[in-house]
Amino acid sequence: MSKKKMLFIVNPLSGKGKVKERLLGILDIFIKNGYEVTVHVTQKRGDALNVARERDDSYDRIVCSGGDGTLDEVVTGVVQSDRRIEIGYIPAGSTNDFANSLCLPKSMKRSAEVAVKGKVFPCDIGVFNNSVFVYVAAFGMFTEVSYATDQSLKNALGHMAYVLKGVQSLTSVKAYDMRFECDDQIIEGKFIYGMITNSVSVGGFKKLTGKNVELNDGKLEVTLVRQPENLQDMNRIVTALVERNPNNEFIYWFKTSHITITAKEEIAWTLDGEFGGNHKEVKIEDRREAISMIVP
Repeated sequence: MSKKKMLFIVNPLSGKGKVKERLLGILDIFIKNGYEVTVHVTQKRGDALNVARERDDSYDRIVCSGGDGTLDEVVTGVVQSDRRIEIGYIPAGSTNDFANSLCLPKSMKRSAEVAVKGKVFPCDIGVFNNSVFVYVAAFGMFTEVSYATDQSLKNALGHMAYVLKGVQSLTSVKAYDMRFECDDQIIEGKFIYGMITNSVSVGGFKKLTGKNVELNDGKLEVTLVRQPENLQDMNRIVTALVERNPNNEFIYWFKTSHITITAKEEIAWTLDGEFGGNHKEVKIEDRREAISMIVP
């Protein structure tokens, strides 16, 4: 009886580098569950994407360990390969938003057991122009926090690093003149923040994306924040976001399968916490059940 083959992609720099200490235990779990394992340790940004895309067809499953950015690369590589494969995830980042959405254990060994013993879950992904994102595409206030925060600071402070950087960005909030078109509605005005998500958690904050979020319903959750007129308005916006209070004239919340966004100037976007480029026009759509994730 031939063994099943696994490609295990590891980002040793994610989080506090905990995966290096637990690597032998994780591999032991994989092997005891009948897998022949090929390990690839990422060397630079984009490495996980290339390895996942260029893999040969002999593998039965890909498992990756790192942050949500590492998972994003693996998923992008699988999608670009046009060859579907089951994907397991051992979260090892600073916030692990998508791991929370998938209800993966915080223990790396327990997540390793899920990666080989769990069930297959067909999951939606987002398409951003010609790119793929797993759980969030965002612009404006706070969005540059994740990719502008040094990895050593993330490792030392964890989620607090994002909070500290976010507080710093409040002093220089910029508004963008934008137009949003989806389904039968058009929204126009000046906006300081927006996110299109498929996750129950963003930046470590649960329920920020809304209630009754389903990861395979063919819909993305949209949150848009208009420019406040004063500091009091800003405080109301922050409170409404945290409490998910829909009664706020500065915030739009809705679901859609696709949205077209245009701006009068180029705007920096982040995709799953990594820099997604500067764009004046963006088309985003949900690709329903496009990937197969392994979950508890």
